[in-house]
Amino acid sequence: MSAETRKKLRQGLCVGLAGALLALFLWFFKGLDTWEYKTWDWRVQLLARPGIATDNIRIILLDQDSLDWAKEVNSLSWPWPRELYAALIQYCKRSGAKALAFDVLLTEPSAYGVADDEALGAAIADFNAFAAGSVFLGEHTGSRNHWPKDVTASNLIVQGVEEWLATAPDQKMVLPRATLPIAEVSQNVDVLCDVQLSPDKDGIYRRAELFHRFDGHNLPIVGLGAFLAAHRDTDAQIAPGHLRIADHWIPIDSSGRSILRFRGPSGTHRMISAASVIQSEIRILQGEAPTIKDLSLFKDKYVFFGFSAPGLLDLRPTPVSGIYPGVEIHATILDNLLANDFIASVPSGITICLILALAMGFGLFITFFNSFFKSIIAIVFALGLPTILALIAYEVGYWLPLAVQLTAAVLTLISGLIVNYATEGRQKRFIKNAFKQYLSPAVIDQLIQHPERLKLGGERRVLSIFFSDLQGFTTISEGLSPEDLTALLNEYLTAMTDIIHEEGGTVDKYEGDAIIAFWNAPLGLPDHGCRAVTAALRCQARLAELRPAIKARIGKELLMRIGLNTGAAVVGNMGSYTRFDYTMLGDSVNLAARLEGVNKEFGTYTMISETTRKELTEGFVARELGRVAVVGRKVPVTIYEPMWPADAKARESILTRFAAGLKYYYAGDIPSAAEVFAAIANQDAPASHYLTKCRSLPESLPADWQGIWIMTSK
Repeated sequence: MSAETRKKLRQGLCVGLAGALLALFLWFFKGLDTWEYKTWDWRVQLLARPGIATDNIRIILLDQDSLDWAKEVNSLSWPWPRELYAALIQYCKRSGAKALAFDVLLTEPSAYGVADDEALGAAIADFNAFAAGSVFLGEHTGSRNHWPKDVTASNLIVQGVEEWLATAPDQKMVLPRATLPIAEVSQNVDVLCDVQLSPDKDGIYRRAELFHRFDGHNLPIVGLGAFLAAHRDTDAQIAPGHLRIADHWIPIDSSGRSILRFRGPSGTHRMISAASVIQSEIRILQGEAPTIKDLSLFKDKYVFFGFSAPGLLDLRPTPVSGIYPGVEIHATILDNLLANDFIASVPSGITICLILALAMGFGLFITFFNSFFKSIIAIVFALGLPTILALIAYEVGYWLPLAVQLTAAVLTLISGLIVNYATEGRQKRFIKNAFKQYLSPAVIDQLIQHPERLKLGGERRVLSIFFSDLQGFTTISEGLSPEDLTALLNEYLTAMTDIIHEEGGTVDKYEGDAIIAFWNAPLGLPDHGCRAVTAALRCQARLAELRPAIKARIGKELLMRIGLNTGAAVVGNMGSYTRFDYTMLGDSVNLAARLEGVNKEFGTYTMISETTRKELTEGFVARELGRVAVVGRKVPVTIYEPMWPADAKARESILTRFAAGLKYYYAGDIPSAAEVFAAIANQDAPASHYLTKCRSLPESLPADWQGIWIMTSK
């Protein structure tokens, strides 16, 4: 072996070792957790197989249709009387369900009186395999710190739990306080369960603690409780690394958590609306045919009952879906238990050895084969091999950390390239751009290609222009400390900006909570109108995802109004010779800003002009809202509200009636318009605003009536 070869061998091994050690350092101190979570979610989505989900599980959902049925047919608002729950339980018993588990908090007496609770208690007592998930445990919350004497002791006996807890690095499974259900529930259930699910630190639910311990009692999670209700006196044992339930072996981590194998998106397990079940029981009692035609639907099945209606706040983000009913997570726990295929973590020692081997192998490759083409091959292998290994590991039931492997590989390759250039005396020059802090990546790329563009002046282009503003943000900001306000704005603006950039937009500027952006400059985008509308709808959807957490933090909801217009504007570098911005000017820009404010007049949150509407393809739906003359413009503009096709389909009847009312309004038939709008005013904000407008109009309309709303303020 020549001295040069030995030198390269040492260099390659050292480069690989350095990359591996740095990656392991980041991994050990949790610096890669966020990235690892994202790669795990990608693996779950890619390899999820809904077809292998067990057919032994049914989920009864108290969905929005059930709430609507109760309100419209029975005049019952939320919360429901518990006799409806009793009817649901009775139907499940009648249908031969193996077990029924409630993922419902029943900690307060019914507002309908003691008899209502007693009816529920009687139905529970009569079922014989009922698991009530109505215990909530916490470190600081909970109404009691001792097990009540009038409640039967938990029937989950876990051998070795005391010894396991004595060696566990944390005591998260043992919680000092609890809130138990009302006596009619707690004294009649077969298995008392814990509803508590704990997300990872990024808020995504990937794991579950299968039981918690309170005052010496082991309380199973609802998914496990359903199994225990059907299999009495099941023996259990816990030891480092695993939990055994009967003959089912479940891998656990040092905190007692198990990694869930999600079969697919929400709806993978058979779901039934609670309204259908309750109606079926009522009809049977009345001597009529049940609503549910399949009489064997629940026969010998594990049945779960929980909420999916958005207003009932039990929708959780999971790797397979951002909106996933909490009860379906419990069903997934049981599914994994029955299939014996919970995910296990790869031991740290194996992961470390694998990373060292991969990194040093890549280090040797990049050192010995340092041509451009072979460097590309190395990059492909550096990213592809760890990914393939991680996917194979998932298939056989293991979570093999991927982010740390990729980090080690990338760091090794980067280090190897740098060392190669340094030792061979070659220097790499990078273009530095003083404007990268406030220009979009697309602008930066153009400036790198065309430095001559760094001059004052602009060009005239057709742009799709975006203006947004938070409703009532001045009032909200007055109630926050400077630190909280800054954190809130950063969180909001980052989320919205990411979407705008993903859709190819350029953020012009921020003005407080307002965002100004545009499409079709500096890079031409033939579908700029579609991209702008897609970004607006995605921004609204993303804010809706953030809204519950923000409300929990600041006590108020964030609502955003967006105005979009497409038209000619001057865009380019504008300012002084020493300081300038890439921005836009023109009447089209002003109109977009005005439309953002016009939302208030129509009760909408996203509004586009007629010119933007013409840019949209068949994949978009936009309903006509009216004609407006904004401040500063004499010519009226027809405005529209864009929406996703699925949303339009769900509201098809309302949209059709609104369009009919608008036609009457344009024609000057105000009584007919008011009649149409009144019928849907409670379900549609624009209709409500039109109804108010109709009632404020004089009986005699001007001869030149065109149904134009005249805006008197910005």
